[in-house]
Amino acid sequence: MESLDAEIIRQNLAAVAPRAADVTSHFYALLFLRRPDLRDLFPPAMDVQRDRLLHALIRIVGDLENAPALSNFLGQLGRDHRKFDVLAEHYDLVGECLVSALARFSGETWNATVEHAWVRAYGAAAGIMIGAAEEDAKTNPPHWAAEIVAHEKPADDIAVLTVRPDLAFPYRAGQYTFLETPWWPRVWRAYSIANAPDPQGLLTFHVRSVPAGWVSNALVHKAKPGDRIRLGAAMGEMVVDHLAPNPVLCVAGGTGLAPLKAMVEELAYYGTDRFVDLFYGASAHSGLYGLEDLLRLSQRVTWLRVRPALDDLTLAGISGGISDVVSEYGPRYDCDAYLSGPPAMVLDSARVLRRLGLSSSQIHHDPVLGGYPAADAESPTPVGAEAPG
Repeated sequence: MESLDAEIIRQNLAAVAPRAADVTSHFYALLFLRRPDLRDLFPPAMDVQRDRLLHALIRIVGDLENAPALSNFLGQLGRDHRKFDVLAEHYDLVGECLVSALARFSGETWNATVEHAWVRAYGAAAGIMIGAAEEDAKTNPPHWAAEIVAHEKPADDIAVLTVRPDLAFPYRAGQYTFLETPWWPRVWRAYSIANAPDPQGLLTFHVRSVPAGWVSNALVHKAKPGDRIRLGAAMGEMVVDHLAPNPVLCVAGGTGLAPLKAMVEELAYYGTDRFVDLFYGASAHSGLYGLEDLLRLSQRVTWLRVRPALDDLTLAGISGGISDVVSEYGPRYDCDAYLSGPPAMVLDSARVLRRLGLSSSQIHHDPVLGGYPAADAESPTPVGAEAPG
């Protein structure tokens, strides 16, 4: 994108930021007024959907001058929108409604130059999304039907679900996908996949029920073997290069363990000789539901060390919360770090790692703003195993 257009759009989004909720609400009102039939593509409650649109816009604007990152994000977004039954013909109307909503709430800052910059930017973004969706349609369905084959509850508010997709489900360890349950049609929530790809094609998810969490509560308290769910395409860029030589540092909080567990499994499958230091924290002992399995694995291999952490407690001789433990037992400067868990924990741990000498390019996590799996949170932004629940 031209740097001038990027700056114009950035300034306009900053100008409407105080009324961002009005912009997204007006956008959807216009969309459904012009095409009432499109309302059926969306969930009954639109609050999460409105937030998701806003965070996607923020993510896109942040990458306007980073063509590879923006293209990758938009391509992923286009593929993911297939599960909503979004068609190429819908994009023009969406663009018109978005520009109209921005114009309404931009006040005197809106003019022909701003409008043309948004039209050009949206046209380019829509083209990438449509192209990615059409390419994906050649090999993949818009969504995958799957059967729950196992349902375990290591804690009252946590379930470990194993599902078997009807068709092969392509993904990498560390990625996440959106789930839709039969109890809440059209309500999709993001969960990280907790196992590396295996020959049986099974997928495991770690789900924590959270207050007012429609999907999370259904999966933890209602779901049982034999129930059917739907999956969107795999998403996320937090994948490990199993051929790289650097040591690996993993920092997991609660159900944020899910993608990191999958990555450790993948490293084990490829016979890694890279040292892996896994810090695993929670606010209560029940939150460390996967600790025993990790400790058993660390006893079988020489390259894995597990460091548990409980807030305000001493566990296995280690005291303090997860960020404190990471700070005390800091990593080697040449490691690659992967973070997954509640957004506050991820941001705090990233700050600790930078203070210890790691560069931003060495620290990997799904976006805290505009991403999707936000572990232990029913919010529209991910980092870890679960987002909007």
